[in-house]
Formats: sequence, C-alpha cells, structure tokens
Amino acid sequence: MFNIFKRNKKSDDTQKLGMLQRIAMKKLKKMGPEERNKIMQDALKPENRDKILAVIDQMKKTGQISNDQIEMAKKKLGF
Repeated sequence: MFNIFKRNKKSDDTQKLGMLQRIAMKKLKKMGPEERNKIMQDALKPENRDKILAVIDQMKKTGQISNDQIEMAKKKLGF
C-alpha cells in the first residue's frame, strides 16, 4: 500500500537539517572557494576550537556519535 507520509530512503542528509541549516548549506554551496576558505579559517580560530571540542565530547556522552566518527571529524578539522 502506498503511504504518502513515508520518507524516501534515498533522501539527502539535507532533509534532516533544520530550516536555518538548509539555508546556510545553500549559501555555502554558492560561495567561491576563496570565500569558503576564509569562513572556515574564521570558524577554526583557537577560541572556537574549544567550543567545537566541547560539543564533540557532549555528543559522545549522549551517544550521538561513535569514537570512529570523532577521530574522523578531528582529522578533517585538523585537531
């Protein structure tokens, strides 16, 4: 039987994001590489790194991410 409320299993991860996050992702995709790099450098300032690591630790405690995912995130962020 066809269920109109059933979600598509092949859906993007963007459907899991909130409205503001979707807008931010669209804006980020439209940016040029140099502007994107500038924003990433601003986000990874030393005072923000502590906040990012605290969020990662909190997500680990609540079981939202695994140790493998933590290591991959830290490697991508350069921690």
